[in-house]
Amino acid sequence: MFDAIPRSDGRLPHELRPLSFQPGFAPHATGSVLVSTGNTRVICSAMIEEGVPRWMKEQGVAGGWLTAEYSMLPYSTLQRKARDSSKGRIDGRSVEIQRLIGRALRAVVDLEALGQRTLCIDCDVLQADGGTRTASISGACVAAALAFRVLLENKLIKQNPLRQLVAAVSVGVSAGRALLDLNYVEDKDASVDMNLVMTEGGQFVEVQGSGEESTFTQEELAAMLDLGKRGIATLVAGQKAILK
Repeated sequence: MFDAIPRSDGRLPHELRPLSFQPGFAPHATGSVLVSTGNTRVICSAMIEEGVPRWMKEQGVAGGWLTAEYSMLPYSTLQRKARDSSKGRIDGRSVEIQRLIGRALRAVVDLEALGQRTLCIDCDVLQADGGTRTASISGACVAAALAFRVLLENKLIKQNPLRQLVAAVSVGVSAGRALLDLNYVEDKDASVDMNLVMTEGGQFVEVQGSGEESTFTQEELAAMLDLGKRGIATLVAGQKAILK
C-alpha cells in the first residue's frame, strides 16, 4: 500500500498525471497522435516509406524496418532549446531517446508482416514537464497502430504487424517515497530515477534506473516496479480506448 499524502500537484503516489490521446493531429502522416501527460505534450507521427535500408538488402534480411527520431522544439522548455540543426549534430540525449523509442516499438512489431517497407516514427516535444521519453513511446505505439490500420484498409498488408501494445512510464523515489509518473519538479529532486517500458501482456521491454548520488533498496525497487506496472496498465487502457 502507498501513503495518502498528496504530492505538490495534488496527486497521490500511485496516480498518473491526466492522460489524453488526440489522434489525427498531423493529417499528412499515415498515423499520428498528440499525447498529453499533465503538462508534457508530444506529437507522435508514423509514416510509411516503400523500401528498406541498404544494409538490410546487402545482408539479405527479410521484412521491413522501423526507425525513430526524437526532438524537443525550441519553445518546449522554460529556456529556449537550440535546434540540433543549428549545432550541426544531434544532441546525445536525443540519440539515446530515439534509440529507446525504436527498441520499444521493434519489440512488439512483426517486421516481416510489414513487408519491404520502413515505418518512420517521429516524436516532437511541444511542451516538457518530465517524462517526455515515456510519453513518446506510449504515443508512438498509437501512431504506429493507426498507420498499420491504413495499410490494412488499403490491402497493402495481409495482417496487422502490431503484435501487442507497448507503453512506458517513469517512477522514482523522492523525499523517501516511491512515486509514479514524475513531473519535472519531482524528477529534478528525485534520489532515484527510473523508466519502465512494458507490453500490454506485462512483459518488460526495458528498465532504465539509477540512483542520483544515492542508492536504493530492494524494497524501494519492488515498490517502483509495482507502481510502474499499475501505471502501464492504465496507459494501455487509454491506448485501447482511443484505438477503438
